[in-house]
Amino acid sequence: MLPVALDVMGGDNAPEEILKGAFIAADEDIPVILVGPESVLKDVDHPRISKFFVSQAIAMDEDPALAVRQKKDSSIVRGVELVKDLKASAFVSAGNTGAVMAASLFRLGRIKNVSRPGIATPLPVPNRKPVVLIDAGANTECKSEWLVQFAHMGSIFSKQRFDIKQPKVALLSNGEEAGKGSILVKDTYELLSREPTKDFEFIGNCEGRDILTTQADVIVTDGFTGNVALKTLEGSLKFFINTLIAVLSQSTELKELLEKIFSVLAPVATQLDPETTGGAMLLGVKGVSVISHGSSSAKAIVNAIKAAYSMAQADLVTKLEESFN
Repeated sequence: MLPVALDVMGGDNAPEEILKGAFIAADEDIPVILVGPESVLKDVDHPRISKFFVSQAIAMDEDPALAVRQKKDSSIVRGVELVKDLKASAFVSAGNTGAVMAASLFRLGRIKNVSRPGIATPLPVPNRKPVVLIDAGANTECKSEWLVQFAHMGSIFSKQRFDIKQPKVALLSNGEEAGKGSILVKDTYELLSREPTKDFEFIGNCEGRDILTTQADVIVTDGFTGNVALKTLEGSLKFFINTLIAVLSQSTELKELLEKIFSVLAPVATQLDPETTGGAMLLGVKGVSVISHGSSSAKAIVNAIKAAYSMAQADLVTKLEESFN
């Protein structure tokens, strides 16, 4: 297998946490090619790690499309090109999400008959396999036909990544009934109900409160709604944990109780930690491209590398192409 190209300059914790994650992955026999400035990478030495030097980096707050056009020697653009040129099996970045999407779309191109790529984000759920949310932010405005394509892509990803034989697909709406939702949701519901496919089983609508409790394996929505839902889930979990800590830190007795509670909840917290899922997958382009959270630690980076390497080994892109031909 070709190495996984890793953007060393992407994310809030670059390059230190990125390099730590790369070394952990390399120690587990996953080859990695680091993409970054020579000044950062000159002292890196590992038998499973190679280096590709670049002169530019795209900042988190830069305009994605403009930056990709102007910074052709950036770690994001060059990392994606390594995949296109068959020098890397996949690309991973915790950097500017829009830039990763733009570079992947411009350099790798769309899979034939795919209208728009979508971001597939695994949502950890205790005691069951993750739920795949698609689209989680690539397309703020969508057509119903695109959401049907997201259902296909998300299902194939769920099969390959989590070994789910026949994924159950739900459509995110403001009610479970078939008649609920926006015009987009209603039209998509009608199309999914009539879609002849072996890729998935459509089980109808699900509400926001059911995202982590639904029987669905894949939840389909437009990128605006999906991104809001994703950030709401992340924020709510942080709020709950911080509130629990604050309330139970007001006395010695409560602190002792807090220690006991966390000792019991630790395994559940590990399952719910977004860093265990390895980032989101950009589906619909001709290559494996993984987008990690901007605040990714070494743990998140190594899991993203593992996910990218696994999907390259599983030949995910070919399976997506077969589904749309």
